[in-house]
Formats: sequence, C-alpha cells, structure tokens
Amino acid sequence: MWITSVSLTALTIFKKYHQLIVVLVFFINTASAQTSATHDSADPLVVLGQQLFFDTDLSFNRTQSCASCHDPARAFTDTRVNPFNAAASIGADGASLGDRQAPSLSYAAQTPDLHEVEEGVFAGGYFWDGRASSLEQQATSPLYSPVEMALPDASVLKERLFEKDAYKNAFSALFGNNVWNEADALNNAFSSAVAAFQRTSLFSPFDSRYDRYLRGEYKPTLRETIGMGLFFSQGFANCSHCHQLNTLPNSPGETFSNYQYENIGLSVNGALREANGKGADYIDGGFMQQGRFKVPTLRNVAVTAPYMHNGIFNELRTVLLFYNKFNTTGGTSQINPETQQPWGEPEVDAQRNMEKLNGGIPLSRLHMEALEAFMRMLTDQQYEHLLP
Repeated sequence: MWITSVSLTALTIFKKYHQLIVVLVFFINTASAQTSATHDSADPLVVLGQQLFFDTDLSFNRTQSCASCHDPARAFTDTRVNPFNAAASIGADGASLGDRQAPSLSYAAQTPDLHEVEEGVFAGGYFWDGRASSLEQQATSPLYSPVEMALPDASVLKERLFEKDAYKNAFSALFGNNVWNEADALNNAFSSAVAAFQRTSLFSPFDSRYDRYLRGEYKPTLRETIGMGLFFSQGFANCSHCHQLNTLPNSPGETFSNYQYENIGLSVNGALREANGKGADYIDGGFMQQGRFKVPTLRNVAVTAPYMHNGIFNELRTVLLFYNKFNTTGGTSQINPETQQPWGEPEVDAQRNMEKLNGGIPLSRLHMEALEAFMRMLTDQQYEHLLP
C-alpha cells in the first residue's frame, strides 16, 4: 500500500513537470514568431508572461496586446501612428482615446510598491497617478479598462485563455486546476506571469553608456561630462531633486526617479482633450486629485517622446525650456517653442512645488545641450540606434 501511494505521488509529480516542460518548449518555439525580444530566463512563468504580453486575442476585439502600447522595439512605448503623436493611445476598439500618454515600461519593475515616505508624501506605485500599488496590479488593469483592452470581466479572459491548449496546460501546471474557478485567482495568475516577464533583463538591462561608464567601459565626451555635472548639481539645474533615487550620484542601479508625485504646473493638452471628448470642464487631478503625477524614469528618455503625462511636448529640449522658464525672465523664455504661444496656465494650480521649480539658475543653450547629451547617455544599448 505504501509503495502504491509513493508510486502514485511520483507519477503525479512526473506528470506535472512533464506538462511544464511541454508547455515551455511550445512557448519557446512560438515566441520567435511574435517578437524578437530576448531575456535572460527560461523560467516557465516568465515564458508564459511573455506569451501573454504579446497576445492580441486577450483584448475584446482581438486587436491589441500589452505590446501594442508598450513596444519593446522602442523602449516599451506606443509607436503606433495616430493623429495625436502618441500623446495618448487608441484603444482596442480603434476609437477610444485616453487622456494620458502610455508610460514606458522600461525599468518599471524597479519601481517600489506605493508607500508613504513621510506624512503626506508618497512614492512608488504604477501608472501616472499611482492607482496600482504593485507591478502585479498594473499588469491586469489594462485588460479591463474600457479605453484599452476592454475585456468585460475575468470570465471572458478565461474563455480566451481556454481557446489555446498551451495556456490551459501552463496555467494549470503553474497555479493548479483551481485557478480557473475564481476570478481573483485567474487575475492573480495572469498578473504574476506578466510581472515575471517584466522583471527580466529585457526591460532593465542597465547597459547604457552611463552604466558602461560606471563600469569603466566607456569614456564620456566633454559635453556628456558637463551635462552629468549639471544634472547632479545642487542649486544649479536641480534635476536630481526628483530624478535621483540613490543617495549618492553615479551609483550603480540608478533609475533616475525618486518615484514621488509632483505638480509642476503643466497646462492641458488642448488638442488631445478636444479629441477624446473629455470636455472643457474636465480636470485631470492625478494622484489624490492634487494635480500630481509620478516622476518618470529618465532611462531611455531620449527615444521615448512625447513627454509629460499628457504628451504635451514633442521634443526633449522643450521639456528643458519648460523647467527653465521658472528661473528665467525676458526674451522667449515664456514662450513654448513648439506652439510659439505662452506656456499656458496650469491645469491644477494648487499644490505646485515652487520651491523645487524655482530652485535653480537660468540655463544657457550650452547648458541644455550638455544636459541633453547626458540624457542620451541613459539610452539602453539596444535602442542607441534610435538616438537622434
């Protein structure tokens, strides 16, 4: 009897891992047909997450995947042509239009979970407004958003997954057969797989010219060196007040964001707002309805235009000029070079952090060229061919 019990247990374990091996081989063999993206893991959970990330059948109209708005060929941003220069993304129905730019998923896995740094000051979390507190939570949110992938509920997700035997086998093998019985269990399994894929080196390679400089493998140009000094300076450019995570400058693993939420006084993107039908009275309050939005990473910033949460600026230089306007008067400092109009009034005027915005000195053209050169250094090696 004992021998029979052990034999049955062994058989069960064998079947489970044989099933995992079959699923893993299937996904590896089919992944190349969907994307040339490579990562450093053969973990079945990661491979499943990769398959889910690129599967358009998981949107209501079967037209959109995670990768549609987060293309790995361009630092996981939306590269699809639309009339609004990707200031916001078109939904799976081909018509719905959001009000914010799809943020890059590069280095997203480095973001800490949402937490309170000190009283009233929060950091971490996902999306521009921190509405997802963890990487796993952000993975499922677009599935059910009516302006994104637009699945009605988890029952439809289950139906779509059941269409492919490889998914049925993988989910059952990795999470147990009960994963199909409850919506929360299925959502958690989906998010675990996609988050595991996002944690691979494909998303966070740390191999830019800046990283290679820190390892002694690259010598910065004079302009890059000046830009680096400006960036990390205190009381000069002040970029590092928000775009530095580690205590010391030039620390390995720097993601160039403190992940806090700031109101910098951006105006409405009028063209986008008119197109998406939000109306003149709509106000995007961001985090806690204070006009605050999460400080984004600057990694790959030179190849991920447009900029700001509402995609209002098309050029990196315009972003620098916007910040410079707080410390400069006269001339064209109060004019947006892209529109040739004044910068515009803040959508939300309260809660602006004027101490940080006014804390620098006026930057010259040469200063800005140096800062841009440094920020180009933050481009992953796989995207350096995209640099302007």
